[in-house]
Amino acid sequence: MTAETAVKAPRPRRTGRVRKPLLYTVASVGLLVMAAPFLWMALSAFKTRQDLTASPPVWIPTTWTLDNFSALLDQLDMPRYFLNSLIVAVLVTVSNLLFCSMLGYALAKLDFSGRSKVFGLVLAALMVPGNLMILPLYVLMNGMGLIDTYAGLVLPFAAGAFGVFLMRQFMLQVPDELLEAARIDGAGEWYIFWRIVLPLVKPALATLTIFAFLGSWNNFIWPLIATNDPDKYTLPVALATFANDPNRTVAGGNGMLMAGSLLVVLPVLLVFAVLQRHFTQGIATAGIK
Repeated sequence: MTAETAVKAPRPRRTGRVRKPLLYTVASVGLLVMAAPFLWMALSAFKTRQDLTASPPVWIPTTWTLDNFSALLDQLDMPRYFLNSLIVAVLVTVSNLLFCSMLGYALAKLDFSGRSKVFGLVLAALMVPGNLMILPLYVLMNGMGLIDTYAGLVLPFAAGAFGVFLMRQFMLQVPDELLEAARIDGAGEWYIFWRIVLPLVKPALATLTIFAFLGSWNNFIWPLIATNDPDKYTLPVALATFANDPNRTVAGGNGMLMAGSLLVVLPVLLVFAVLQRHFTQGIATAGIK
């Protein structure tokens, strides 16, 4: 065999060696872009007024201070607003866990007339923009006399189409044979749901907990519309009202606003940190049947 006819051995591909560093670089840049506003907010909460108004901007505070937090507590009734947000977020989260899991179980494991139509309504509800329902919800809550009440803030979000869809998809993975065996042993549907199914879908419950708590805690439009009494304001509404106050710059400037924003974010980060392992598993397997 001559050298001309010899088949050249394939060269080892270097695509993988080049692709991985490139992907890491792009991911790092994307992470930096997304995290930069949060880092700026967190650092600005501890800056003095001189650092906040410095030009060019100063990232790291030259002097770390808690004056912004103390001034915020003096100007706003933060414990009251924090308690309002916590009550609403906890009630919304608990109601979503209960009602969405119950309906998800019915759609996944119970055979009843019209089940596919009910599931179709759930899918249709997912396609309706949430802001489109604000006016009908306000008319309904006002007609029921629930404006300026905790019930008026909780009931419109006590269950959601996304939560029902998530729980239904996850509960499809529970073996039917396991439920049939429980029924043969005399277990009722409530016992099966509470003692057998729910412990098997903890990742989905953790995922729904994060989404429900995050959505309720950060909700701004509905609490702004449904509350006229400042004592019922949630944290986002209170901070927005403070941000539009013409005396804000005199009282403490943007440092107080950054401190308040940091206080709003911390509970969400805490909930996610506690449930992140289950959250990742729930997202990864929610669509598997």
